[in-house]
Amino acid sequence: MLALVVTFAAMTAIIAVRYVLTSGLIYMLVARRPDTPRPPAGALRHEIVLSLASSAIYALPAALVVEAWKSGHTLLYTDINAYPLIWLPLSAVLYLLIQDAHYYWAHRLMHDRRLFKWFHAGHHRSHTPTAWASFAFDLSEAALVAWVLPLLTLLIPIHVGVAMGLLILMTATATLNHCGVEIWPERFVRGPIGSWLITSTHHGLHHRRMLTNFGLHFRIWDRLMGTDAMPEASVRSKPAGG
Repeated sequence: MLALVVTFAAMTAIIAVRYVLTSGLIYMLVARRPDTPRPPAGALRHEIVLSLASSAIYALPAALVVEAWKSGHTLLYTDINAYPLIWLPLSAVLYLLIQDAHYYWAHRLMHDRRLFKWFHAGHHRSHTPTAWASFAFDLSEAALVAWVLPLLTLLIPIHVGVAMGLLILMTATATLNHCGVEIWPERFVRGPIGSWLITSTHHGLHHRRMLTNFGLHFRIWDRLMGTDAMPEASVRSKPAGG
């Protein structure tokens, strides 16, 4: 039990520091440009407080997986030759696809009027989200989605390095998708690859309308279920003097 408590404390700190560093850096580099939409007073504090609280919720299943891994009860592996090398990228894609499918349906469920105020209202207080909103979830929402990736480590083999890379990638993309401006070129956002990915343009529209764009990483489920929408123009920001 003591080992779990120590691991939980460590994971909470790691997740919180990762959030602060990633969101803070992107906020300074992107979201504070002169023509970036400004959030209402108090919005940043709300986003940061919710995000730091959510870090502890995400840390618990992560800590359980770490302890299970130490006891040999997960499918996490460190020997890069344990599976064919092609499994490294394939496992990453599979994890992303499963997480995306789960989040799409959980997200739509949380928008049910009977559940919204209990699960998702905290996140949608950010009508004009900033990079700090990426983890700003009600604790009930965090608990609903935090278990998916840890559970997958019991079912689908994945290299420890790939798992860590996915966590960094997910943190970065979540932050960029909430930063209030589009960082990717328009030709990419609406191109053959970008048009299947969630970007700030796509997810920002969800924060304004809430009836479309429920995906997490990809637009696959939104397109299949008729909930995909894109504004005619992306929100762009210019450097000072530009």
